[in-house]
Amino acid sequence: MRFIKLAIFLSFFFALAATNICAQSPLNDVPPLFPDVLGDFKRVSLPRPVTAGEVLTDLDQSSYLGATAEYKNSRGATLKVQIVRFHQDADAYSTLTLNAAAERSKGSPVQLDSQFGTASFTGPRDLYFFKGLNFVRVSPAIAGHDDGLGNVARLLSDTLDKGEAEVPALVKHLPDYEQTQKQAIFLNRFATVKNLAPAQTVLDVVATDRDADAVFAETYKGKVLIIEYHTPQLAKENDERVIAKIQELWKLGQPAPIGYQRKGNYSVFVFDAPNELAAKDLIAQVHYEQVIQWLGQNPNLYREAERQYVETTLGVFIAVLKASGYALVACLGLGGVLGALLFNRRRTQQSTHEAYSDAGGMLRLNIDELTPQTDPARLLGPGQ
Repeated sequence: MRFIKLAIFLSFFFALAATNICAQSPLNDVPPLFPDVLGDFKRVSLPRPVTAGEVLTDLDQSSYLGATAEYKNSRGATLKVQIVRFHQDADAYSTLTLNAAAERSKGSPVQLDSQFGTASFTGPRDLYFFKGLNFVRVSPAIAGHDDGLGNVARLLSDTLDKGEAEVPALVKHLPDYEQTQKQAIFLNRFATVKNLAPAQTVLDVVATDRDADAVFAETYKGKVLIIEYHTPQLAKENDERVIAKIQELWKLGQPAPIGYQRKGNYSVFVFDAPNELAAKDLIAQVHYEQVIQWLGQNPNLYREAERQYVETTLGVFIAVLKASGYALVACLGLGGVLGALLFNRRRTQQSTHEAYSDAGGMLRLNIDELTPQTDPARLLGPGQ
């Protein structure tokens, strides 16, 4: 009997805990994200949950929650706003890049920019952006009637939390990042990467169990795929399988990567490069940056603080020396300029003096009577 009561109590406790966890989940905050007014547009419908077919993403439906609402202005223009909230910023960014790739597959040359949210792009019909945990799509209810599309997107973006306000670090490790990231496809904790390069059967052996990220981009030298495994063991196992598969494809004469190399937890593939030299150049531009995170207190915390203190003090000392040097040079320069001007002025005054003067141009008393009197008639006589 006691066992039954204990089981009932534990069941009730875990159910309550699960309810609290769900209530605190960011996925439950989607409906409040829809403001009643966005500029001259007013919300005219309650948020409707999105279905799986309405969201183009690499994740299953349990990883996100989304809704759609309609907004209308006084001129009769109607816009549909879709907000999908994920567990991570990287998931929202991944969904943005997949939608951009879908638009490019239809012939639209869209590129990512930062006009709205953290990153965005505008397609022939819809406007897409991500910010924080949120992926947003704004579209006109009637094709071509996009009145206020950008303004609504901007106002909505201002109401959303910015999150990390950055694209994933893996994307920044692409060759020529500033350009290639505009058309890159990013997958966060992907299930498969075969869809990125369907003709490359070497990707069939990549197995991660959603414990790796990937970024794929086309450059002028070839296509680059970077896979980041979250553990060294996973990176080693996949590296062995990839190398064995590449050797097998070479023997069979089937398509294989022109370049491949493991860098730390990265696997770097290069496809469709013009030659092996170009592939090596692309791989050389990919740098693996190891990140160390301590589960407990960092044992090197005091040493790191001491190093930062020394660097800061040294920086201040060097800055003071530089400022003093600049001030000395400025004073010497200004003094030299003023002295030269004064010297030239005195020389000019002397050159315009008519008579020679051994007193530097000053009044001279004719005590030694060496200077002739030019007009004796003007002198006063004795007693006068």
